[in-house]
Amino acid sequence: MNNGILLALLGYATFAWSDAAIKALGGGMSVFQIGFFQLAIAGSLLVLLTRPEGSGWLDFWRMKHPLPVQVRAIIGMIAGVGGVYAFTTIPLAEVYAIAFLSPLFVTLLSMLILKEQIGPWRWAAVIIGFLGVLVVVRPGFRALELGHAAALMMATLSASSIILQRSLASRERTTTILGYLIVYAALFNGVATVVTGFEPPSRTEAAILLVAGAGAAAGHMFLMRAIRIAPVNQLAPTHYSQIAWAVLLGALLFNEQPDIWSASGLVVIAFSGLLTVARERIRLGTVRWNPFGRTRL
Repeated sequence: MNNGILLALLGYATFAWSDAAIKALGGGMSVFQIGFFQLAIAGSLLVLLTRPEGSGWLDFWRMKHPLPVQVRAIIGMIAGVGGVYAFTTIPLAEVYAIAFLSPLFVTLLSMLILKEQIGPWRWAAVIIGFLGVLVVVRPGFRALELGHAAALMMATLSASSIILQRSLASRERTTTILGYLIVYAALFNGVATVVTGFEPPSRTEAAILLVAGAGAAAGHMFLMRAIRIAPVNQLAPTHYSQIAWAVLLGALLFNEQPDIWSASGLVVIAFSGLLTVARERIRLGTVRWNPFGRTRL
């Protein structure tokens, strides 16, 4: 196993621990306060560590295309709030199952907005992945909560964010796109925290917030390093290691035991993603893969 794959696996593992830390804070801290502190930690680390060498702070904030950059930031901000709410209210495995609809939504949006051609293999992956989510969530056979709706909103908005980022990738700095997302999300969560009532975190909560923020930042850093040293067609399947982490952390930390239907649905979701990866390897010898398929900040 090469170093790139190990770094990608480590990146998704740290993302999973960050998500588990967010879940652990649920019930004792507001969604907005969790989001604000996670951003304060993760955002600060990422901006400091990803700023291009020799780039001044004023250059960092300059935009060539202000409207799409700010729209992308607002979409990411709303998706982030939805993600925190979902993780604090429903089982980890169910959040991940719905979140993995995001790549499927990207396929649909790329056809509608970017006019990309969608072949039968990709359509098959979309349908199989959607069926997998239905098996996990089972609407009509069990009570659905607002957390499920929040996770679906997160998946939909994350897909829209990825489409926007594709169009901006060659025209704006990655740090500029990330920076405006952090500013919008921090301001929104900060104001919402003040309005809904700020509660100083305890020492335990502060430590968990540190895990949530540092884990999110480390996940991004590991993945950015991974894609520099390994081909994306080797890294793409590592994304689905998060499903295993969701089941493991949910069982160990929160006593969330997936039943046979949920486990089967998660396997189907992973299969749908790997089907796309396999097809792209055959067709092009590579894959189009976005390592940040879900909006994390």
